[in-house]
Amino acid sequence: MAEGDNNSVYQLASETASLEEQLQGWGEVILLTDKVLRWERAWFPLALMSVVSFSFLMIYYLDPSVLSGVSCFVMFLCLADYLVPALAPRIFGSNKWTTEQQQRFHEICSNLVKSRRRIVGWWKRLFTLKEEKPKMYFMTMLFSLALVAWIGQQVHNLFLTYLIVSFLLLFPGLNQHGIITKYVGMAKREINKLLKHKEKKNE
Repeated sequence: MAEGDNNSVYQLASETASLEEQLQGWGEVILLTDKVLRWERAWFPLALMSVVSFSFLMIYYLDPSVLSGVSCFVMFLCLADYLVPALAPRIFGSNKWTTEQQQRFHEICSNLVKSRRRIVGWWKRLFTLKEEKPKMYFMTMLFSLALVAWIGQQVHNLFLTYLIVSFLLLFPGLNQHGIITKYVGMAKREINKLLKHKEKKNE
């Protein structure tokens, strides 16, 4: 293995260990959330969507201002950050972790670090594109932002947020059960059929 690869592996392990230490108080909650998001039981998707739908219905009913909504959300995060590490050991008994639970917690933290690295990598590539191909960067950003603005005008903000949040929360389960792979494969086959049909017509 090259020295650069060794450094990368060591850095990944170091970042993962650091994140594990930071999230230790949230361990049991994270493991429970992971089970729900991966649909370990058949009723988990229904329960998940029920909670999300109820939450958005309450927001729609209360109709808070942006400032009130942000303040309440940050206040909820602060309360959770204070209460969860204190109450979780008493509720779940985190001191009785099995080897399997510890391994899964390590995998989750490792995946979070990798996801963070991917996001940073995409951000850096965007700036590299800006420096190397400014015209392409400008056109890409202009088209993307115009598309997002158009979608925002066509769909109600709260409903659009609901769809995005629902998709993000369902994505791990869809991926875990091979549903995304199945439909992506079907879409690819249909596109290939259309391309072949078009080629035959051109001949």
